[in-house]
Amino acid sequence: MTTVIEAVRLPDPYPYYATLVAERPLAFDAGLGAWVACDAAAVRAVLAADRLRVRPAAEPVPGGIVGTPAGDVFGDLVRMTDGPLQQRLKSVVVEALGHLDPAHTARLAAERTRECLAAGGRPPYEELMFAVPARVVAALCGLDRGLDAEAARLTGDFVQCIPASAGPEQYRAASRAAARLRELLGPGIEKGEDGTGLLAELVRAAQRASWPRTAALLANAVGFLSQTFDATAGLLGNSLLALARGVEPPATRAAAEALVREVARHDAPVQNTRRFAAEPFRHEGAEIAPGEPVLVVLAAANRDPAVNPDPHAFRPGRQNPAVFTFGAAAHRCPGESLAVTVAAAVLTELLTAGAVLAKLPAQPTYRPLANARIPVL
Repeated sequence: MTTVIEAVRLPDPYPYYATLVAERPLAFDAGLGAWVACDAAAVRAVLAADRLRVRPAAEPVPGGIVGTPAGDVFGDLVRMTDGPLQQRLKSVVVEALGHLDPAHTARLAAERTRECLAAGGRPPYEELMFAVPARVVAALCGLDRGLDAEAARLTGDFVQCIPASAGPEQYRAASRAAARLRELLGPGIEKGEDGTGLLAELVRAAQRASWPRTAALLANAVGFLSQTFDATAGLLGNSLLALARGVEPPATRAAAEALVREVARHDAPVQNTRRFAAEPFRHEGAEIAPGEPVLVVLAAANRDPAVNPDPHAFRPGRQNPAVFTFGAAAHRCPGESLAVTVAAAVLTELLTAGAVLAKLPAQPTYRPLANARIPVL
């Protein structure tokens, strides 16, 4: 029998999700030991609930990295914290990202893509999916050529501490990576408002908000890289598969971005996320007790016909689609536009270079992750 976690790696999990939306919109799954929220109404309610937190109350930081550089970074990420301080810091992060120039970001992504393709032969899809987006964000943070590639490698090591399945080896690698990333990014924070680029914007936004803690700014500079990594890799990989399966190639940058946004809804790179009840929570007859976890199936809600007409049709340019892939409410991802810009620019450059996407596997395997849908190309 398929589980919600296994569904992430199925060739087509969406019929299964549709059944859950219709029959079990918010229900307890004894096998998982968690509540599972699937339809749009339940997902919205869970993501908006102050009584539900992003981390268990007893373990705000994974035990394996407490007291390490990785734990210090993890504990300050706006993605992994809740409450008034989190919202204050998130407003700083959102403001900083809002100053990015999409055209400049797209140019960086195109340049890094051309570098990857320069050797000729089959496109190095893994490098394009993972390294290029991280290198673009590193460049936006002021890291020069060479350092951007190092930052991308380190980011791959750091994100190993985030899954619940992480063990001692992953924790050690993540801590080494976090320490080095702070060394690389620290000077950009220290330059303050006199600097340039994304880190200078982060410092200026913090000053306007009277935010006092430099360590939290540095942690979220690492967060710019880590949140880019798996999510953008899945977004680009699933966009490539959509084209390989016959979706009309985009003729303009705007069309490429529309395609990528529809991929984010139709074949979400982040399929689920989790919440943990700090206080009792009720929705439509379901009663979730303190301490109980909730698996929030974003990809199922994206295909809920109650919010997206004809939800299984791939239709770029939908009018006001409901897209849960980037979250909602206090934890809505502030990097949505950045991810779309980078993925669309890489996709456009690949098509311009004449990549034959029809040669991609019709039924790819997917990385063995519990929440991210990333094809192996």
